[in-house]
Amino acid sequence: MREIVHIQAGQCGNQIGAKFWEVISDEHGIDPTGTYHGDSDLQLDRISVYYNEATGSSPLNTPNL
Repeated sequence: MREIVHIQAGQCGNQIGAKFWEVISDEHGIDPTGTYHGDSDLQLDRISVYYNEATGSSPLNTPNL
C-alpha cells in the first residue's frame, strides 16, 4: 500500500497546501463543504486516495490527513 505524506510549513507552504486541496477537490467534484457534486464516474475513481467519507447527517468527504 502506498501512502501520501502531506506537510505544510509556513505561510508559503500553507498557501501551496490550500491550493493543492482546492485543485484536488475540484478535479474530484467535491465542493468546499465536502459534498460530492460531480458528474462523472472518473471523478470517483480512486477518490479514496485523498478522501474518507465521514458518517453523520449528510455524506461529507474529508481529506485523508
